[in-house]
Amino acid sequence: MLTAFARTATRRPLTVLFLWLLLLLLGFGLGTGVFGRLTDTVESVHGSEAERAEELLESVDPTGESFTALVNGTDVRDAGLRAAVDRAVADVRGIDGVAEVPDPYATPGLVADDGRAVLIPVALAGGLDDAAEEDAVGAAADRLRQLDEAAADGEVLVSGGPLLGDEMGERAQQDVQRAELISLPVVLMLLLVVFGGLRAAALPLLVAISGVAGAFLALFAFSTFTEVSVYAVQTTTMLGLGLAVDYALLMVVRFREERRDAPDPDDIPAIVHRTVAAAGRTVLFSGLTVAVCLSGLLVFPNTFLRSMGLAVAAVVVVDMLAAVTLLPALLARFGARIPAARAPRGRKEPGRMFARLADFGIRRRLAVPLAVVAGLAVLAIPAFSMSLAVGDARSLPDDAEARQLDDAVRAHFPEGSDVNPVLVLLRPGADPECVDTFSALPGVAAAETTALPDGGTLLELTPTGTVDGPVATGLVEEVRELRGDEPVLVTGIAAHLVDFRTMLASHVPWAVAIVLVGVAVLLFAFTGSVLVPLRTIATTVLSLGAALGIVVWVFQDGNLAGWFGAEGLGALNLTAPPLTIAIAFGLAMDYELFILARMREHWLHTGDERAAVVEGLRSSGRVVSCAALLLAVVFGAFMTGGFSPILQVGLGLTLAVLIDATIVRMLLVPATMALLGRRAWWAPAPLRRLHDRFGLNEAPPAAPPAPAAEREPALAATAETSSASGG
Repeated sequence: MLTAFARTATRRPLTVLFLWLLLLLLGFGLGTGVFGRLTDTVESVHGSEAERAEELLESVDPTGESFTALVNGTDVRDAGLRAAVDRAVADVRGIDGVAEVPDPYATPGLVADDGRAVLIPVALAGGLDDAAEEDAVGAAADRLRQLDEAAADGEVLVSGGPLLGDEMGERAQQDVQRAELISLPVVLMLLLVVFGGLRAAALPLLVAISGVAGAFLALFAFSTFTEVSVYAVQTTTMLGLGLAVDYALLMVVRFREERRDAPDPDDIPAIVHRTVAAAGRTVLFSGLTVAVCLSGLLVFPNTFLRSMGLAVAAVVVVDMLAAVTLLPALLARFGARIPAARAPRGRKEPGRMFARLADFGIRRRLAVPLAVVAGLAVLAIPAFSMSLAVGDARSLPDDAEARQLDDAVRAHFPEGSDVNPVLVLLRPGADPECVDTFSALPGVAAAETTALPDGGTLLELTPTGTVDGPVATGLVEEVRELRGDEPVLVTGIAAHLVDFRTMLASHVPWAVAIVLVGVAVLLFAFTGSVLVPLRTIATTVLSLGAALGIVVWVFQDGNLAGWFGAEGLGALNLTAPPLTIAIAFGLAMDYELFILARMREHWLHTGDERAAVVEGLRSSGRVVSCAALLLAVVFGAFMTGGFSPILQVGLGLTLAVLIDATIVRMLLVPATMALLGRRAWWAPAPLRRLHDRFGLNEAPPAAPPAPAAEREPALAATAETSSASGG
């Protein structure tokens, strides 16, 4: 397959380039239409009690969306302002699609005790289509914002419901644009430093831009048959951009090395073929491994997680295809202008520092693992106290209208005024005493009942604390425990969160099993070893645990959160941990394959396990370090937007990449490979035969290792070099 890709790219480069140009136009043209289809609802679990109760309640008593206007920072009891509010309320009531707007001055709880704020809730009619709802919301919001003229030195804020979702979608688009404007120039400058020339540096950037276009197009395609979260845009874009640069960097570095070592450095087609045959296999396995890691998200019965798994996996495939088709075509067309890598010259031999790190880890094969494992374990401790929450307007930065409205409500109104109630649906035939029992539960701040058309009752229990805090979720669990056999269902935001946590707990073992088995099989196919996959998984779990621990310490506990323009919210957004774990695990496999490819290549040529570790890290360390730095720049750029869930994912991925590519891959991997020795490449005879028949090699088959007597001079030279490197 890779040979066919290379042949097509070198024989018909213009055709390949035209097809990718078409994808680019579609991605940035049609694909950007996904920004109008984003949703901020992620916690619903298919088939859960909360979802079933919500659907039943909607069928019995259809209700529409709602949003809120807030007049804030002025004397809301002023006669002129009150008259303006009355006129605005009357006008909004007359808008098609608006079901109810209560009189804020006659309804208890809507005027703040300090007289400096008044709430105007607007309820829409049920059964509206998207266009009618959009028209109603737009007309009502515009009319209420006109109160700004009568509010003197105050302000009018309008948000909630569909407006909150729209604002999150717009923030997502703004964050993506800002991140691209920041990261692409920085990535280009770093690539210029790495390659020392504009032509070679531009190639990974072109592949990265194609990856972003593919990300948009994939998300748009998925939005036609499933929901796409506002978080999906940033996540898939940052990963698509980063992986494209990684793969292109690996391919271009290999191309320059192949051109340096080629008998005819001007035979570009032959050099491209060798590049794809060698590094292309690493890219192929890396892409497949990352996709397998993300496939674990598909086992969860949650639309958000499944769509994220599909979308991000699709982006990985696009990047992988770009690296083995678009990049070879660019190299075939412009490769003659890219200089070959410099030949090694004495103490200036490339990768000398990484060889010294490998030698350090090998010589201290016990001390290094003990120190690294202990340090990473300490960093991972906060992860064991991780808590999940749905999130609200506080996830947005301070300049967002929804955030400002939320902060003002918390400042002027009693605690719980903005808390969505726990909805208890008592079906016809339920014991009426359940209402009194549930209303008397600890943590209930207020209780209200509504008779439903089918003879049932809706009990709204407003909890103390936050909408998804421990009191609210505890209330959901207690009602479900006390109801016994009564026909009672519980829904609401807190109930959705409880069901989401239950879903995670029940499906995580299956997701972990699928990922670990898939990764182990792919790593065995790549290396022919059964111990290397186990070592790889163990070291990756360590780096991932450390990264999650720091994220919990910052965003949940509030330590240094202000550095990122955020605050400690007492919990992580429920989307952050599963996404961070899936993506970071895949990226760790990415760098592991980069290193293992070169180690195995040297092992096949020399049969010396120690030299294979040193030379493997010497030849791959620079690529891995540069790739990690570039990916950290990309992830860091997405942390400039101030959207808390993306800040959490961005920090988690940045830390995971940096920890994994430095401490783990540069120190722990050489040390553990030295501990394993020749056993690192061992496999039982049946599996060895299976790999010999079906496995894929990184490089074209090499000659078998020379007899020991013939290898002595080479091994002595290697030992001498390693000893000198160790200083």
